[in-house]
Amino acid sequence: MRTHQEIDERSLAMVRRIVAKIDADPDRRGLEHARRVCERWVTQGIASAREWLVLLEKPWSDVRSILLDESDEGQRLRQTDPFCGILTPAERWQIYREYRWP
Repeated sequence: MRTHQEIDERSLAMVRRIVAKIDADPDRRGLEHARRVCERWVTQGIASAREWLVLLEKPWSDVRSILLDESDEGQRLRQTDPFCGILTPAERWQIYREYRWP
């Protein structure tokens, strides 16, 4: 069984790749994608979406820091981050393979 720490390490690896993709895009389209995801989640009653909508109003440098934050708060926010769909399935599976546990 995986520990919470192992799951968070994999989550952090994913978010690092997401941040790298958004950093490489001068238009920061990943931010707009995350906003659309949040708006959809709000209509579905997902409470964390409201918190993320507020966070996504901040400059990219602040959002980036939030995503990469290794504190308990950063871990909590990563558990419901709206950046799903930024990585391709192949990119996600590569991370899953890298973080395969015995």
